[in-house]
Amino acid sequence: MGIGRIGRVTPVLDEGSGRAGIGVVVPFDFVLDREYWDLLPDHVDLYFTRTPYVDSPVSMELAAIVSDEEVVVEGVRALVVADPDVSVYACTSGSFLRGVSGEHALCQAMEQAGARKALTTSGALLEALDVLGVRNVAVATPYDRPLTEKLVEFLAEAGVFVPSTSFLDLQGDISRVTPESVIELTMASDHDDAQAIFLSCTGLRSLEVVPELEARLDKPVLSANAVTMWAAARSFGAGPRPLDHRLYQASDRGAPQAAVTERG
Repeated sequence: MGIGRIGRVTPVLDEGSGRAGIGVVVPFDFVLDREYWDLLPDHVDLYFTRTPYVDSPVSMELAAIVSDEEVVVEGVRALVVADPDVSVYACTSGSFLRGVSGEHALCQAMEQAGARKALTTSGALLEALDVLGVRNVAVATPYDRPLTEKLVEFLAEAGVFVPSTSFLDLQGDISRVTPESVIELTMASDHDDAQAIFLSCTGLRSLEVVPELEARLDKPVLSANAVTMWAAARSFGAGPRPLDHRLYQASDRGAPQAAVTERG
């Protein structure tokens, strides 16, 4: 039986949906996608891509591999079709490993690859510390000592003093660290001279314990994922989801004023 009638319908394309988007390049072992959605308002979409799998323990060597410029650039190119308002390299160690100049160079490479704007987790941390007026920060990491010391060096290069650190010396299974262990790690890192505490690694599940820690320590506690999404949303004026985190409640000096970036 033949087709009785064939008709062509002309589509109407949405040139400006009123939504915003964040493209996220993460290491292959990242499993905390849910934290990122929980950090953003409903009108912001997330687009994830992961670096190629590498059979290697967490170390400076692995951080160098997953943050290789070409690896990150390929991730950015894979996200171009979604046309995100900002592209993010969401790896703390990979973005601090080569120092402040290396972090800047990575952002430049991402923009040259097609990102409208680019930022990294370590760059987001520096932005958050500046907004909060923090120049002394304690550091808590799941890394080994050499990688933890690299973070201290990065912060020192940026003019931020680290009075104390604590680390878990893990080479894997970072996302499986319990909330109780994260609390213990954070408390161990605190120092009287520290104006805030930074929980490093986007693979460390820490979002849920930040309010309790801030109440106990009476100072900002900044998780890697929280600063990353805060800076990403701030970069195009979307604003983060209202949370019981001091960073998210801070008076945001100099933030962009547009509520949503028009897309087209």
